Amino acid sequence: MNSRISAALLCALILLTSIAFGADKSLLKPPPGVKVAIIEFEDLQCPDCARASPLVHEAANTYKIPLVRHDFPLPQHNWSYDAAIIARYLDTKSKKIGDGWRDYCFQHQPEITPQNLRQIAEQYARESHVELPFALDPLGKFANAIKADVDLAKRIGIEHTPTIYVVSNKTTGTPFIEVVDRSQLFAIIDQMKQEAGAETVATSSPAKSPRTRRAAKQ
Repeated sequence: MNSRISAALLCALILLTSIAFGADKSLLKPPPGVKVAIIEFEDLQCPDCARASPLVHEAANTYKIPLVRHDFPLPQHNWSYDAAIIARYLDTKSKKIGDGWRDYCFQHQPEITPQNLRQIAEQYARESHVELPFALDPLGKFANAIKADVDLAKRIGIEHTPTIYVVSNKTTGTPFIEVVDRSQLFAIIDQMKQEAGAETVATSSPAKSPRTRRAAKQ
């Protein structure tokens, strides 16, 4: 009798866990008013994030869909968190400048160290006609925003970077797909746009694009 009760309780626990897991995944949504978007959790010091970045940008630009970037600095990386704080500050001056800094970090990862990060950021800021203050986050506003991204990632169940999703505003079926094989990114967007009733912009498969193949294999 006790064993049957224990088995029933275990089944109930598994069911509740599955429901909770699904509820967490439901946090993956496009911005309001958007049918399909790309969501990426990234670490500015992550080499694979740097490799994925050109392809993700190409997809967003090709399909003219939003790219929603979340900070997920990994504890083993020694300057990614500080770089994310800088990005958050630059976002307040211009989202274009903030995203440009993120891309700059990807492009210059081998050159950046904890010791020269500030110097490199100041150079980038000057070239963008922005001045970095001595204290970037005196009230902890940007730290809290990064923490919110990390908390969101944990609730969704993300463990690595980059983690990339194509999401739609559908409320039934499959409103999100994780892009495990990046060579399938364009095909996944085609599928999601078709299911969401959005017009497809791309006219050719990325598998036939040499640029896409190179980006996916790096």
